[in-house]
Amino acid sequence: MTSSQTSARADASAPAPRTVSRLRWRVIDIVVASVLGVASGLVFVLWNIASNPISAPLSALLPGLQALVGGGWLFAGVLTALVIRKPGAALYGELIAAVVSALVGNQWGILTIESGIVQGLGAEIVFAIFLYRRWNLPVAILAGAVSGLALAINDLILWYPGSAAPFIAIYTVSAIVSGAILAGVLPWFVVRWIAATGALSRFAAGREARVRDAR
Repeated sequence: MTSSQTSARADASAPAPRTVSRLRWRVIDIVVASVLGVASGLVFVLWNIASNPISAPLSALLPGLQALVGGGWLFAGVLTALVIRKPGAALYGELIAAVVSALVGNQWGILTIESGIVQGLGAEIVFAIFLYRRWNLPVAILAGAVSGLALAINDLILWYPGSAAPFIAIYTVSAIVSGAILAGVLPWFVVRWIAATGALSRFAAGREARVRDAR
């Protein structure tokens, strides 16, 4: 085999530069993802307080329904991923938000960060399954729903061990529904609204908004 043939085979097996570039984080990606994570974390702090008057009546009505408020702590991962569109964005956004919530202070302490990792991974897995190429509403809903499933599993292990099957089922379904809506549908429309303002012009979401406007 000649050196030119060897070189040609090596070039053919190497990843396409365009694909590598699409998946590589830029400085602006890190900055914007961090800003989104911190901003989401501050929303988490408010939700830590506002969710109590909502979850208590739900729990009294039917134990397990309190998980319907869970989506309020899940949207950071999906939101960040829909903007950045790079591997690890969902996990990064959810983790930063959880760290902010933990640092400000809440009733869950350091376990807030553990929850952020688990929930962020739930969303991250969905975007990875689609090879970080699908950013439409159905994928966002699925990512939010799986993040909700991750929340339910984590909560049932940490906070509700030994629960009866009906409670487990109600809690899990409620968390998935909440995740799909509050962490799937809502972030998707928020990103579209932000993109329409031109603030995301350096991101794919912003370029797609310009294409929609030009139609």
